Amino acid sequence: DSVKDIGALLDWVAADPDLDETRTGVWGGSYGGYMVLACLVHYSDRLCCGINMVGISNFVTFLENTSEYRRDLRRVKYGDERDPDMRAFLEKISPLTNADKINKPLFIVQGANDPRVPLSEAVQIKEKVSANGKEVWYMVASDEGHGFAKKSNVDQYQAAIVAFCNKFLLKS
Repeated sequence: DSVKDIGALLDWVAADPDLDETRTGVWGGSYGGYMVLACLVHYSDRLCCGINMVGISNFVTFLENTSEYRRDLRRVKYGDERDPDMRAFLEKISPLTNADKINKPLFIVQGANDPRVPLSEAVQIKEKVSANGKEVWYMVASDEGHGFAKKSNVDQYQAAIVAFCNKFLLKS
């Protein structure tokens, strides 16, 4: 259980006197972006913030909207949302379903042309977390796909991450 692994890591950070457990954040892309959201759902009380790049926010909508050429392979990996029992399970574990538990700042980064994790995954988690009154930073590059490759976009993304981390992770 990868989410519980992060809980064990947070326990380790808390137990090490050389580390500052009050300045812990999570950052990941694609499945790692899902992990960021899942960690904020389960461990918001132990984290300062999270940065989600091209992450899955709801497994059902992801499977329904990812590019058709990938869909069957993703169903093998995550489960088939067309099966009612699996659909219920996927909804239950999806960060979007549990977004009310996210109570730390979230930075969402997405390419508008992502064939793997569609822009709709970013939009729906942004809307739900924002509607819950939590701070959300949001960056979409209209000329990118699954991650940022163009120098101008990478430069803006990196500058925004520095600002986000300075505000929420490195605060005194």
